[in-house]
Amino acid sequence: MTPLSPVPLRSGLVPLLVATAIVGLSSPGRAGEPDSRHEYLEFIRAQARALRAADRPPSTRDEWAARRNALRERLWEAWGGFPGSPCPLEARGLGSLDRPGYRVEKLVFQTRPGVWMTANAYVPEGAGKHPATLMVHGHWHGAKQDPVVQARCIGAAKLGYFVLVVDAFGSGERGVGRALGEYHGEMTAATLLPVGLPLSGLQVYENTRAVDYLRTRPEVDGARIGVTGASGGGNQTMYTGAWDERLGAVVPVCSVGNYQSYLGAACCLCEVVPGALRFAEEWDVLGLVAPRGLMVVNASRDAVQFSGPEAKRSLARVEPVYRLLGKPGSVRHMVFESGHDYSRPMREAMYGWMSLHLSGRGDGAPIAEPEIKTEDPESLRCYPGETRPDDWMTIPRFAAAEGRRLLAARLLPGDRAGQINELEARRKALIERVFGGFPDVPPVAPRVETASDGRVRLVHFQPDPGLNLTARLEPGSDKGAPLAVVIDLDGRAKAEVSALAGEMRKAGWGLVTLDLRATGALALPGDEVGGAPDHNSAEWALWIGRPLLGQWVLDVRRLLDALEKVKGALPGRVVLVGNGPGGLVALGAGAIDSRVKGVAAVSTLVSYVSSAPYVGQRLGTIAPGILRAVGDVAHLAALNAPRRVVIAGGVAGDGKPLAPDRLRDAYRDATRAWAMSNAPDGLSFVAPTDHAGILRGLDSAGK
Repeated sequence: MTPLSPVPLRSGLVPLLVATAIVGLSSPGRAGEPDSRHEYLEFIRAQARALRAADRPPSTRDEWAARRNALRERLWEAWGGFPGSPCPLEARGLGSLDRPGYRVEKLVFQTRPGVWMTANAYVPEGAGKHPATLMVHGHWHGAKQDPVVQARCIGAAKLGYFVLVVDAFGSGERGVGRALGEYHGEMTAATLLPVGLPLSGLQVYENTRAVDYLRTRPEVDGARIGVTGASGGGNQTMYTGAWDERLGAVVPVCSVGNYQSYLGAACCLCEVVPGALRFAEEWDVLGLVAPRGLMVVNASRDAVQFSGPEAKRSLARVEPVYRLLGKPGSVRHMVFESGHDYSRPMREAMYGWMSLHLSGRGDGAPIAEPEIKTEDPESLRCYPGETRPDDWMTIPRFAAAEGRRLLAARLLPGDRAGQINELEARRKALIERVFGGFPDVPPVAPRVETASDGRVRLVHFQPDPGLNLTARLEPGSDKGAPLAVVIDLDGRAKAEVSALAGEMRKAGWGLVTLDLRATGALALPGDEVGGAPDHNSAEWALWIGRPLLGQWVLDVRRLLDALEKVKGALPGRVVLVGNGPGGLVALGAGAIDSRVKGVAAVSTLVSYVSSAPYVGQRLGTIAPGILRAVGDVAHLAALNAPRRVVIAGGVAGDGKPLAPDRLRDAYRDATRAWAMSNAPDGLSFVAPTDHAGILRGLDSAGK
C-alpha cells in the first residue's frame, strides 16, 4: 500500500417544531467577554454570506434560462436524483365517507417500489372535470388527518375542487410506529442522509407521484392542478411547485423566508437541502415557479425564517423574474395578522388565488369559505389503530434497503493494485463529495499558555477564520513517548477523565484533549432536538455544504499543524482515539492525514445502514452521501490501512452493542484491505473496556 501524504487544505416546528429555538448572540461569557459558544453560528453565517455575496436578479430572459437550468441540475444532485422510470401507482381504495357536497375517500398508492403513500381524496359533487389541489400537511400532529389540514380540504372541495391530501413520508400513518403524531425529523430522517436521498427530495418526488395520481382520476382536469401547504408543508409546496411544472398555482404558507435566516434557528430535516447555499438562495427556488401563479403567505407573528420581512427580501428578487417572463401579476405576497397557522383568512386568500390561476375566474381576491365541519382524525385513517401491515415501508427501512443496495455495488476489488486505486478514489471522494472540500485557510498560528502546574500546556489555535479552539497538552514520560489525541464529542472535560485516558497516562503516553467546534464547552445553547444533541449546528453545516464530520476532521488536522509548530516536530507515533461518535471523526481524520499512525474507535457506530432511527449518535457525523461516495464505516476504516486501527467494540444504529462475531462481520471488507496490504494484524478487535488491548493495538503504530 502506498504511503499517504497530508492532504492540502483547499476549496473543494410548533406544531412539532416550528423552529422557534433561535440562538441568541448576546449571552455573556466570562467577565463580560463574548460567549465563545456563539462563534460557530457566526462562522456559519459568515460562510453563507460569502457564498451568496454575488447574487443578483437576472437582467435578461436568456440569463434566467441558463440560471434556471443550472438550478434544476443542482437541486437534482442535492436530492440524489429521482427514479428514471416511475413505478406503477397501483392505487387502491380503503373506504369512503359521504358528506354534504363531497365525499372523502381513503386510499393508498405506490410512489416507489414497495413504498406506499396514504391519502384522502375529497371529491366534490357535480359532473365533469374539476380543478384539483394537492394539499401537503406540514408539522401538525395529525398530518393529513389534523383538523387544521382538514379545514382547507373541506373548504376547497365545497368550492368545487378535487382535493388530494397526502401523508408525508414518516408522518401521519407513515411513521415508524402506527400511532399518529410521530415526528419524522432528527434521527429518523437522518437515516436517509448516508444514502444521499435527503427527506426534502423524497418529499418532492412523492408529491410529483401524487400529481401523477391526480391525473389518473376521471373527475380531474389534469391541466388545472395547484399545490398548497403550511409550515413544513409550505416548504414542500415551494419545492414541488418549483420542480413540477404541471402545477399551475403554488401557495406556500408560513414557510417562505430565505435560507440564511435558517442559520440560528431549529428546523426539521425535511426542510434542509444539503449544500443549497453553495448554489442558491430561496429566491432562486421560488423563481423556478415563474411564470405560473405564486402566492406567498406569511404570518405577522412567526419565526424569523418564516417571517414577512425575510420573505419580502426573497420576493424582491423573484419579482424581476416574473417581469422578464411577462407575468408581473402572477406573483403576490400576503401577510396576515396571525401566528404560525393556516387560518381561515389565509385559506380564503388561497381559494381566490387558485380560482384565478386554475380556472381564470376573478382577480385573485379572497373567496369566502363555506361552512366547515371537521372529522374525528381517526375516522380518516386508511389503517386505523394497529391495522397497518407489519411490513410497512418506513423511512429507516427504506434507507436501509437503499444502503444495502449501494454497498452491494461497492465491494473492494480483489487484487492489490485495483484496491489501491479504488481506495485512493474513495479518499478523494471523501474529501470532495462527503466533506465538501477543505477551505483555503492561513497557516496556523498557535498561542501557548502554560497551566498553573507548570506541566500542562494549553494550545490556542484557529481551525477556520473566526473559530478559536484550545487543546490541553499533557507531556508523556519521555521525548519519544507516543502522543494520543482523545476525541469525545461530549467534550474535553469528559475525555480528560475517561478510564482509557487514565491508562494512557499510566503507560507514559502524552495526551491531547480538546473541544472540537460546537462541542463540549463550545456547544451552542438549545442545540439538542430529540435524539440529536447537535441538531441545529449539524443542520446549519449542511446548508453551507460542509457537514460537521468534515469540519471536525479539519479541526483535528489543524490541531496537528498547531502541535507541530509548538513542539517543532510531532512524535513518531501520533494516534487518534475516538469515543462513541468521536470514533468516526478519528477514522475520517486518519483516512486523509498520514501523520496519524494509528486510530482507535471505541463503541463507535459500525454501520450507517440502520432499519431503525439512530440512537446515541451525533447528527453531525451522519454525512450526506457517504454510502454512495465512500462506503460504510468499514470502508472509512479501510482508508487507514496499512496503519494500525483498533475497533474496540461497536454499536448498531439503534445504539445496541454488537456481539464480537457480528462486529468482525461488519468490518469484513476492511479486514480484506489490511490483508491485501500485507498487514493482516493492522486491524484488531477488542472489547471497549479492554484498555490494555487498545494500548497494545496502538503501541506498535508508527514503529
